[in-house]
Amino acid sequence: MGGERFDYQVTKGDVVRIFWEGRCIMTLGGDRGRHLAADLEDASDDEAQYLLQRATGNFKRGNER
Repeated sequence: MGGERFDYQVTKGDVVRIFWEGRCIMTLGGDRGRHLAADLEDASDDEAQYLLQRATGNFKRGNER
């Protein structure tokens, strides 16, 4: 993933908003949001990037217009 970096924001109710290049690309709520928020809480920066990459999957294929 070169120099691209994911950012994230955890809101009330453990809803996780994931950003890439300043744009919100995914919002996770429910069980997935709670689990990701808990994992991100204890993760280092590199681990957080890996978790966010896994959560977004292959998002750059077809929906980045």
